[in-house]
This record gives sequence, structure tokens and C-alpha cells, in this order.
Amino acid sequence: MYATGSCPYCMRARRLLERKGVHWREIRVDEEPHRWAEMERLSGRGTVPQVFIDGRPVGGFDDLAELDLEGELDRLLGLDGGRASA
Repeated sequence: MYATGSCPYCMRARRLLERKGVHWREIRVDEEPHRWAEMERLSGRGTVPQVFIDGRPVGGFDDLAELDLEGELDRLLGLDGGRASA
């Protein structure tokens, strides 16, 4: 997940992933500004957070929350009997 330390949507994304019990790697674009261009190139978006699951861009917090409401997030995270990582 590409994120910043103070972004409220980043904080919500962290909490959601914590509730799911998954491990994730966070790239703090506020601490490594050169990574911002990388995030935009990989996601096609210029806002944080940008979440990737198994290398697939899934979007920001709103997208993550929608996937969760639809029941798709657990499947993507491998929580339906598979592994759990983001």
C-alpha cells in the first residue's frame, strides 16, 4: 500500500487490513517522495492510499471498502481458505 502518515483514508485502509488480520507492506510516499511517481505509474492514480493485492491495483480506501462490502476483499486477500497477504 502506498500511503502517507497523516492521510485519513490511509488510516482507514490500515485499520481495515488490520481487522482482516493480513500483513501488508507500506510505502510511505511522504517519507520517500520519489516513490510517488512509481505509485502513479503502477496504479494510474495520483491519490493515496493506493492498495495492491498480489500486484494488482485495487484502488484507494473507498475501493477497498466497497470490495469488502461486496464480499470480494476476503477472496482477493486469500481469506477464503488461502493465504492472507496484501
